[in-house]
Amino acid sequence: MKTFSPRLSDIDRQWYLVDAQDQILGRLAAQIANRLRGKHKPEFAPHMDNGDFVVVINCEKIRVTGTKLQDKMYYRHSGWVGGLKATSLADMLASKPEEVLRKAVRGMLPKNRLGRAMLKKLKIYAGAEHPHAAQSPKPLTFEK
Repeated sequence: MKTFSPRLSDIDRQWYLVDAQDQILGRLAAQIANRLRGKHKPEFAPHMDNGDFVVVINCEKIRVTGTKLQDKMYYRHSGWVGGLKATSLADMLASKPEEVLRKAVRGMLPKNRLGRAMLKKLKIYAGAEHPHAAQSPKPLTFEK
């Protein structure tokens, strides 16, 4: 019996619409990462990008548990001495809510060029409007 390995012609990509309102950040990111990677499909192969496109709306209304709004910090460094910058989750949600979810999903994808290609299929919007109506994304709901 031969092992099935999907080809590029076997990939059928769908578009899904996720409403992030009142969803918990980490749980939502894990579900989105599985969709982007294609692990929900029976023809999943870890060496191929056969996942779906995911459009996320209302990411400014995402929730976190506990005291993460004040305690969770995002760090970046300029490369110079003393160039470490820290931003709290509350400040990031106020200024760039899309980046909070993007960073959470990015941490759950492979750390190589395949993971970067998967991340390009994620479209995140702070409000309820999105420009992907022509693709007619199917609504996708996750348990809270």
